[in-house]
Amino acid sequence: MQPLTRPRRLAAGDRVVVVAPSGPVPKDRLDTGCEILRGWGLDVQVAPHVTDRHDQFEYLAGSDAHRAADLQEAWCDPRVAGIFCARGGYGAQRMIDLLDWDTMAQAEPKVFAGYSDITALHEAFANCLGVATLHAPMVAASSFLTDPGTAEHLRRTLFEPESVQTITGRQAVTISPGAGEPVSGVTLGGCISLLAAELATPTGRPNVTGGILLIEEVGEDTYRIDRYITHMLRTGWLDGVAAVVLGSVEEGDGGPVEELLADRFGHFDIPIVGRFGFGHGAATLTMPLGVAATLDADRAVLTLDAPALV
Repeated sequence: MQPLTRPRRLAAGDRVVVVAPSGPVPKDRLDTGCEILRGWGLDVQVAPHVTDRHDQFEYLAGSDAHRAADLQEAWCDPRVAGIFCARGGYGAQRMIDLLDWDTMAQAEPKVFAGYSDITALHEAFANCLGVATLHAPMVAASSFLTDPGTAEHLRRTLFEPESVQTITGRQAVTISPGAGEPVSGVTLGGCISLLAAELATPTGRPNVTGGILLIEEVGEDTYRIDRYITHMLRTGWLDGVAAVVLGSVEEGDGGPVEELLADRFGHFDIPIVGRFGFGHGAATLTMPLGVAATLDADRAVLTLDAPALV
C-alpha cells in the first residue's frame, strides 16, 4: 500500500464548504459548528442542500442526487480549499455512485474531513481519487461543539500539521505487541460496519495489505463487531494488515471489544493498540488516512512520517 496524495494545508481566508452526504443536520448545531470554523479565519460556505430532509426517509439529508451534487460541486470548485461533513448517520452509500469520479479526479486535491458514515467516502476518495483524507470530527458533532481539545486537534491538523505528527490517546493501551518492534504502514480505516459494507463495491479497496488499520464503532454489540471482522477475515480483505489501532467503541453486550480484537487478529501476530480516542466519543482525535506512519505499540504512539497536509 502506497501513501496517497496529501492536499495542501489551510490558511486564514481559505474558503471551505460544509456538506451533508448522509443524515439531516439540526440547524442550531450546524450554525454553532460553522462559527467555530469562522473563528479560525475560514470563509465558511454551507452547501445548498445541507439542511434538507428526504420527502420519504427522514434519516436522509434530502435526496441522493442533491447530496451528491453538493459534494461534487464543492470538490470541483477551484475556489474551495476544504470540505467538511456536517454529520454522519446514514446515506453516503446511497449517493456515492452518483458522483462522477472521473470528473472529480481532474480537480485539485483538497481537505476532506468527517467520520462515521463518511467512512464510505474516505474509502472512495482513496480508491478512486488517490487522495488522503481526515477521519475528523464533523461540524455538527457534539465532540466538536463541546470539547475544546477535539476542536484544537483538528485546527492544528489543518493549519499546523507538523505540530501533530505524533498522535496518542490519553488512555491508549497495548492490546498486543506483535513482534515487539515498531511497524510502518499507511493509515486507513474508519467505522467497522462501514468498512465491512464497502467490501466488493466499486469504490471499496481490494485489500489492506501494508496498512495500519484504524477502526472504531458505535451502537453495535460485540457479537455484531465480531461478525463484521470475521466477514472481512473470511474474504481475505485483511490479509497482510500491518497493525490495528482501535479508537472509541461503546461496549455492547457480549464482552470487551479489545479481547475480541486479540482473538480475531491473533493469528496475524501484529501490533494492536486500543482506547486511542478517535471516532464516536465525547472527545475525538483527528486521524489522517492515506499517510505513511509508524506505530510503536509498546508506547501506544502513532507517528506520521510526514505531516497530514503539505
